[in-house]
Amino acid sequence: MGGGKLIIFAAPSGSGKTTIVEYLLKQEELNLAFSVSATSRPRRGKEKHGVNYYFITINEFKRHIKNDDFLEWEEVYRDNFYGTLKTEVERLWAEGKNVIFDIDVAGGLRIKRKYPNKTLAVFVKPPSVDELKIRLKKRSTESDDKINMRIAKASVELATAPQFDKVIKNYDLDTALKEAYELVANFVGVERK
Repeated sequence: MGGGKLIIFAAPSGSGKTTIVEYLLKQEELNLAFSVSATSRPRRGKEKHGVNYYFITINEFKRHIKNDDFLEWEEVYRDNFYGTLKTEVERLWAEGKNVIFDIDVAGGLRIKRKYPNKTLAVFVKPPSVDELKIRLKKRSTESDDKINMRIAKASVELATAPQFDKVIKNYDLDTALKEAYELVANFVGVERK
């Protein structure tokens, strides 16, 4: 695999990484394209196949694992697999794009280890675990059990922050967006606005 740069945004659920990634994708001068992950979990809300995720069955996911089709993959929760298909990154690089990921912590670190010189790995840190719980409840997309699973996982994920190239503290969204823009612009070689 050759091509452009890889920009990873990873964080516990509810930290704001998706909002940051969506903002960065709108900044045309960064030449970013979103890497759509594959998942075995069911769709939530208005999610669309091929836009938010490639929704595939558990059996299809396991077949891709066996065929070594993933750049990285993880069983994030029992029978909920997530992964980045190699073909997705190759497709975006063929378009001349830098690839941006909204990804779980373990997957982000795997990509960084595979491509250390062409990857910027950014960890988005929430104000607190309590604030995370509030944000997840406001989404109204998951049961209390799922939210509690995500909160338990968040404590483990927060401990990985030092393994990333940069940490953005998302206490104030506007500040976090500016910081994220500057990090990515510097990494891909774009003059600041």
